[in-house]
Amino acid sequence: MASLECLEVKRLNHSFGFTQILKDINFSIKKGEVLSIVGPSGGGKTTLMHLCANLLDVQEGSVENTFTSSSFAFQEARLLPWKNVIDNIAIGLLAKGIKNKVAKKMSEEIALKFGLEKDDFDKFPKDLSGGMKQRVSFARALVVNPSLLFLDEPFSALDIGLKMELQTYLIQMVKEKNLTILFITHDLMEAIRLSDKIHLLQADPGHIIKEFEYDLSQEKRDDKFVYNETAKILQDETIINTFELQTIGFK
Repeated sequence: MASLECLEVKRLNHSFGFTQILKDINFSIKKGEVLSIVGPSGGGKTTLMHLCANLLDVQEGSVENTFTSSSFAFQEARLLPWKNVIDNIAIGLLAKGIKNKVAKKMSEEIALKFGLEKDDFDKFPKDLSGGMKQRVSFARALVVNPSLLFLDEPFSALDIGLKMELQTYLIQMVKEKNLTILFITHDLMEAIRLSDKIHLLQADPGHIIKEFEYDLSQEKRDDKFVYNETAKILQDETIINTFELQTIGFK
């Protein structure tokens, strides 16, 4: 019997030089779960994701990833400037050995799903707005049908309309394809909208100090639910201290 796909982090520590960035990190993500790591800027969230994604070597502890495939969407779109929209989306498909004609067709189909027009297909990154670049980035990440999706603050530079649109599409993918997501953010509201679990990371060095869980399925979380839960979490003493909210009147 095949083992279930899972990402498990145990007793993870990480340092850059003499500075410890992460201390005793422990958590696991099972198939179909969305886990957010939240915390203030500079707390080690991105370093943690890079360790989980095998973009950095593990120094102490362990990261066991049994997911069959993964992909990434970052705060910056990170598109190749010499390739057009469709060629940027198709990069992962071609790397998997899919024939160019098929990869192009798949890339065009998902580009349309993400709100791009046929007239955009031959454009290069320099000709795209920030929002269009991020649409391409998400299309590139999802066209390969990953088992595990790493998101590193991909919504932070987007306007509210596009942010909601892309989040809604992700929620649909979680439901329809049992997509698993490790989501790094400092935005509590978007973490509540998307996550089954939220882990709060305190800085210097980064370590998990609290966990929040939400049983209501993401597609049922309307604006009222998200606003109410955000208001509740902003009254949590640990959240207040971690984000230093008492200095701006939340306490």
